[in-house]
Amino acid sequence: MNQLPKSWSWVSIVELLDKNSNGKPFQQGWSPQCHNHPASENCWGVLKTTAIQDGEFWGHENKELPESIEPRPHLEVVKGDILMTCAGPRNRCGVVCFVKKTRSKLLMSGKMYRFRPNSTLLDSKYLEGFIRSHQAQRAIDSMKTGISDSGLNLTHGRFSELMVPLAPLSEQKRIVAKIEELFSELDSGIASLKTAREQLKIYRQALLKHAFEGKLTEQWRKDNADKLETPEQLLARIQTERETRYQQQLEEWKQAVKDWEAKGKEGKKPSKPREFKEIELSDHVFNEGWLAVNLGGISNVTGGLTKNQKRNSYGIQIPYLRVANVYANELRLDEVKTIGVTVQERETIFLEKNDLLVVEGNGSIEQIGRVALWNGAIQECGHQNHLIRARLHNASYAKLILYFLLSPVGRDFIVNEASSTSGLHTLSLTKVSNILEPVYDLLSNSAKKAK
Repeated sequence: MNQLPKSWSWVSIVELLDKNSNGKPFQQGWSPQCHNHPASENCWGVLKTTAIQDGEFWGHENKELPESIEPRPHLEVVKGDILMTCAGPRNRCGVVCFVKKTRSKLLMSGKMYRFRPNSTLLDSKYLEGFIRSHQAQRAIDSMKTGISDSGLNLTHGRFSELMVPLAPLSEQKRIVAKIEELFSELDSGIASLKTAREQLKIYRQALLKHAFEGKLTEQWRKDNADKLETPEQLLARIQTERETRYQQQLEEWKQAVKDWEAKGKEGKKPSKPREFKEIELSDHVFNEGWLAVNLGGISNVTGGLTKNQKRNSYGIQIPYLRVANVYANELRLDEVKTIGVTVQERETIFLEKNDLLVVEGNGSIEQIGRVALWNGAIQECGHQNHLIRARLHNASYAKLILYFLLSPVGRDFIVNEASSTSGLHTLSLTKVSNILEPVYDLLSNSAKKAK
């Protein structure tokens, strides 16, 4: 143990607690079968473990006790209690909070217990602060028992062995006051950071809006007026790029057919690539000299893998992206799952760097159509059917199209396509293909610089 100041001492927690109504220092709750909704103010409720957060009590996290079940008032949580979770995943077992205030008729569940310090020896907030400390949490973690991290227990007997650094009561109160003062400063700093983040978000959206109104490149266009492609020249170049891409796909298909025939025509014959649809120009005007084309005219828009039980038995398992992995201009790859695929799917499903990924549907209109650019971080990675992939015929367009879809102007097009008469909002391959995109000579200039 760490050396303490002279007036301090290490004392077992059980020696510093008052006895509960059960005559013991720790009192565990009760887990009856409850309704799935929170209890109203005049009804009894049983707390869920999520009511206990690190240093915070969330009384709204409860389930209503049915009227047919007699409540147990001696398990009611009151102001001044210290509550701790005693069962659950490793990161949720041993979480503690001091109850600063609470409504009446809330009962502890069987996965938590409470304890009350002897007020002549120990300040409740001091004890809560110590238990939340890294030192105490390491000690508590070693006390947990169970077969796996997904389901651990913290028994009264083992927790009672926790040693507490006991300072004089007056000094405990000064320590608590100083902690609260510093936490208040931290909270103010966090609030300022949140405000700054929101302001940056507004600035970012304003910047994107100006970009796709032509304001950011207005001077560049004036300086290069004699070098700019006309809309007709630009359209011709896009069509040439499309044809080049299609011919490349044809050659790849012919080779795949030869390989299939060489293997005795085992499995399904590779499918011939479809010819690209004609580019449909819109009369929408983004800016003078810019073309308005559908995303489907400058990319291949495709769906992904549909998850089902049968895929669990497939011999080929690959990593794949889900909706949970794709956010606005952000890929969250800390949890990537695997899925079974057929040999034929394996040849076509893999993502390529600079593929655009669009979220098909979401309960929130603000979240539908979230879009990010695949960065190639995972080799041979697929995607689920709720993510729509757009593979641009010219990959140098990718970031421009991404930023447009993130801009207020692009978001408006996405939302309009996602809307329906039923009030539901969802995207499909056709709807994503129909989203208008601005194409202009700046792309040609960027491509030349890249070369």
